[in-house]
Amino acid sequence: MQVTINGEPRTLPDNLSLQQALEHLKLNAEQVAVEHNRRIVKREQWARVEVHAGDELEVVHLVGGG
Repeated sequence: MQVTINGEPRTLPDNLSLQQALEHLKLNAEQVAVEHNRRIVKREQWARVEVHAGDELEVVHLVGGG
C-alpha cells in the first residue's frame, strides 16, 4: 500500500498496525514520536492503530542532550 511518511511517498505491506509499520521501517520505537493523519498517537496505542493506503505519517526522532 502507498502511504506518505514525512512528506515522501512510501510503499508498505498491507494490513499493518502502526507498530508493525515502524518495525518494518526499522525504526527504534524508544526514539520516535508518531503523528498519524495529523493526530499524535501515544506509544501504548501503536499496536491498535491500523495503517491504510493513503495515510500520512510523520515520524520524529527524539534526541537527548543537555
